[in-house]
Amino acid sequence: MVSRSRLKSVLTGLALYTMAAMIVGYFGVNAYTGKYGLNARQELDQEIIALTSELARLKKERAEGEQRVSLLRPSGIDPDMLDERVRYQLDYANPRELIRVIRSK
Repeated sequence: MVSRSRLKSVLTGLALYTMAAMIVGYFGVNAYTGKYGLNARQELDQEIIALTSELARLKKERAEGEQRVSLLRPSGIDPDMLDERVRYQLDYANPRELIRVIRSK
């Protein structure tokens, strides 16, 4: 009987250590691969870099658009810009002119 209770206490201790190791392992794995883990942080950093470069591109594109719009304002119409827009909207071209169409994506 003494050996049976000794075996029971050893198995109980072993079970407790195993459970503790499993809990620590669970939190360790989640710290690395979880939603807020180290891998997720690296992916977020890469996404931040990509979105920052896209933001810079869009700001540049907006500034160019605002520049073109400012040339069309009634207070100071640029004759070249007006000529370009009229020709584009009316599909007009002089037969002696060389036309180069540049389309953006």
